[in-house]
Amino acid sequence: MNATERQEELRRRLVALGFDDVRFAAVEGAEPAPLRAWLAAGRHADMHWMERTAEKRLDPRLVVAGARSVIMLGVNYWSEKIAAPTRPAWARYALHDDYHDTIKPALAAAGELLGELYGAAREDYRAYVDTGPVLERSWAARAGLGFTGKNAMLISRRHGNWLFLAAILTRLSFAPDAAVKNDFHDRTVGTLCGRCTRCLDACPTGAFPAPGVVDARRCISYQTIENKGVIPRELRAGIGHRIYGCDVCLEVCPWNRFAREGRRLLLVARHDLAEISLADILALTAERFAEVFRRTPMKRLKLIGLLRNACVVAGNSHDAALLPRLTALAATHASALVRAHAVWAVFRLGGGDALGAHAKTETDPIVLAEYAAERAAT
Repeated sequence: MNATERQEELRRRLVALGFDDVRFAAVEGAEPAPLRAWLAAGRHADMHWMERTAEKRLDPRLVVAGARSVIMLGVNYWSEKIAAPTRPAWARYALHDDYHDTIKPALAAAGELLGELYGAAREDYRAYVDTGPVLERSWAARAGLGFTGKNAMLISRRHGNWLFLAAILTRLSFAPDAAVKNDFHDRTVGTLCGRCTRCLDACPTGAFPAPGVVDARRCISYQTIENKGVIPRELRAGIGHRIYGCDVCLEVCPWNRFAREGRRLLLVARHDLAEISLADILALTAERFAEVFRRTPMKRLKLIGLLRNACVVAGNSHDAALLPRLTALAATHASALVRAHAVWAVFRLGGGDALGAHAKTETDPIVLAEYAAERAAT
């Protein structure tokens, strides 16, 4: 078969592995993403690995010497059966077994296809699913998998906002697919957004300083997943009932009307997670956490992080029935991080008087700061 036929055979077989979309981009001539300016503005918060790997993210040839192409792979995780919003609300993608684990075997099989069809050796490519120094959304937009929306997410005309992205950096040369174009505008952000600003307007914490630019410091997904410390008090009310991640800027996008149920051949849905009550989460032990969440993305958050988030959601819940458990966490939990957020939640629900005795024995500065802030507020 000729080069075109072989490339289409590869595309077909990658789809057969379970990838819902397969596109190709050329490394040569790629315009640098605005990563440096984003980092310089501090909008990556404390995600310091973004700084350490910035040059590799901007140039795949620093990851795979002699890289000539990027194969971008999309996995559609949209499902009508996965309810949203639940209370507490989980990002839709989190209501599955960890996608890193379930997509990796297909990436290994994709590497075998490169060897079978092109004679590629293992050193001729590197495959990643959201774990390596790769700007997946930028490469996906360049390959025409979708376009970068004003919400800074990749928006697909076929799959809406609901794609997991995986990338294969390779020394092999492929004919690049065309990027999504708009005949009326020459722009890299919001190519097909038109005048729509629903995502920017809907963000509960004002995380978009400009279209296509996310300030992680104000982003609910960052605060509830990547931030390992105290969630800023001024952002907690905006978090609402979102306990892990946030889909607001995705859910409001009009392009989702074209999204269809994904094949989900590389995903394992976890419908049980949406049924866990906030009270049950606040009562989790380490053993129970490991049992329920061990195969999910939440396992990396760890129990302390989930309890911290649950306290914020509880404080926004207006549910006084949660006060006994929150009061116990505020007074006795081993983690100061959990105690601090539990103190905030107890005061939000009007139970602050019950913490008077405990406040006198507290010694940790982050918990004391919560007490001081509450006293100042009243």
